[in-house]
Amino acid sequence: MASSASDKGNTTAVQLAFDDGRRSTPNAATTTSTAISTTAPTWAQQASERLQQKTSLTTAEPPANTSRVLLHSCCGPCSGAMVEEMLAVPSIDKVTVFFYNPNIHPRQEYLIRKEENKEFCKKIGVEFVDCDYDVKEWYARVKGMELDPERGRRCTECFDMRMERTALYAHEKGYQAIATTNATSRWKDVDQVDESGFRAAEKYPALNYWAYDWQSDEMTIRKYHISAQQRFYKQEYCGCSYSLRDSNDWRKANGVPKIQIGGDTAGLGERYFTDPEVDAAEESQEVVDEFFAQANELAGAGTDRAERKKRLEMYKDRRKHEKNVDGHVNGLNNW
Repeated sequence: MASSASDKGNTTAVQLAFDDGRRSTPNAATTTSTAISTTAPTWAQQASERLQQKTSLTTAEPPANTSRVLLHSCCGPCSGAMVEEMLAVPSIDKVTVFFYNPNIHPRQEYLIRKEENKEFCKKIGVEFVDCDYDVKEWYARVKGMELDPERGRRCTECFDMRMERTALYAHEKGYQAIATTNATSRWKDVDQVDESGFRAAEKYPALNYWAYDWQSDEMTIRKYHISAQQRFYKQEYCGCSYSLRDSNDWRKANGVPKIQIGGDTAGLGERYFTDPEVDAAEESQEVVDEFFAQANELAGAGTDRAERKKRLEMYKDRRKHEKNVDGHVNGLNNW
């Protein structure tokens, strides 16, 4: 893995590169220059500048005595920067991506995310483990939580199920640490994710969960650049059928076309990652906070579907009065 930095006019840039499995020779297939212009969000510019000033390839510290890491992955876009960061740690000899996501629905979306992640791992020379699509068991575990909000009990159960299987595989195959790409997404509550990881690892004496600030601005902007360079599929919701339902409700309240599964056209924005600056704006903390504020408001209706519909209509009316002079409603997002 190699790194270099340069400035060009009104941009700040940093270059990090995957190698052939270690850290010596850059792999031309994945090398890219990460440049952010001065028109990008302030946090993204500052993160890019800090990346440029890095004096080492990584600041991530794995648990003690860790040389083999099993990384649970939800998708390609969330795995890129984490794999890169982990491979830069001198003590890490092996990172394996473990794909176990029975929550993703429908199957078409599941296969899109899995196959893309698999192809990415093949390209960068990282082992990919394809686990079962245990969808019936997932629905059984979240039964009774269908109307819980995002980041609620259902999400905890979902994280637990996936991390338990990850920890079991790691224990059986001799890995010293596990981690998950769920911890890198701003759409996730990192404490909720980490708690599931710690619980799963604690079942096995020689196994640890690797907690780190994977949601830092630096990691986030790096994730966008890798995703754009790889032209990853831009998913429009977390993954489960209930997330799909709630995201479409949110879109309806905001006058946004519903989510499109697969194909070359997205319901909102571009189908593929192509521009890190656009992605930075779509995943701003303000947009994320707004989405979850409404999710919690809807969850307050409980199982009363009439009340849920009423709250959606009230939110839709409020949004009409928040349009700017061009008729645009701020805060629209992809997942």
